[in-house]
Amino acid sequence: LGYKLQCMTAALDIMCVLCSDLQVEAPERVTEGHNVSLTCKSSCTLTDRATFIWYRNSQPLTERRDRNNQLLLQSVRREDAGRYSCALHGHNSLVLFNNPPKNVSVSINGSGVIVGGDSVTLSCSSDSNPPALNFSWFKGGMFVGSGRIYSISKISSDHSEEYKCRSINEHGEKYSDAVTLNVMCECTYAMWLTLLRLLASTTIHVQEDAFEKKKKKTDRSSKVVKYQPEIESVLFIIVLMV
Repeated sequence: LGYKLQCMTAALDIMCVLCSDLQVEAPERVTEGHNVSLTCKSSCTLTDRATFIWYRNSQPLTERRDRNNQLLLQSVRREDAGRYSCALHGHNSLVLFNNPPKNVSVSINGSGVIVGGDSVTLSCSSDSNPPALNFSWFKGGMFVGSGRIYSISKISSDHSEEYKCRSINEHGEKYSDAVTLNVMCECTYAMWLTLLRLLASTTIHVQEDAFEKKKKKTDRSSKVVKYQPEIESVLFIIVLMV
């Protein structure tokens, strides 16, 4: 890191100190929510006039110079992470805050109805420091696999259940909320679509018959204005359902 020359004046005397072994001391592990003390240490013999200024990411943390060589961070949060340095030496020290997993969540690939025979992939994510490397999957409370990704090929109704992911790092573990897989039989799904199409066709014919009966009693222009929106709304609903 080289050398830094620190000069201090007192009346007409000028004293310069050449320092070569300087460092910021910090705990090896810093846990979110705990108090942390950083110490600016020097191998130099400093006078009583020696002062310290602390910086975080090159921005001063104190408005005035302090003769205390320690910086106390109370109830540290994730936002407090950064590079802390002391003005006596300018050596940067990186401080990372460690915490167990949080915000563990499971996402399912694709969307809509899960039909038997499909392939489904579950992904687990979490927020932690250091990053979690151990992920486990549970189906109805029973262990079924490990890894960030859990894949099911040719899914069937036997896979219908609640699934959870567990994320682990060296500071703790956390489970995700349960997600439920509802697998529909392929034959049931086909019948469901057929019934919807039949219902759509029947509804349109009923509306058309009613429209024709009214057509004989009213003027053609008023008939279009009054009943056309009704048919359009039925078609719109049916398209959404299918």
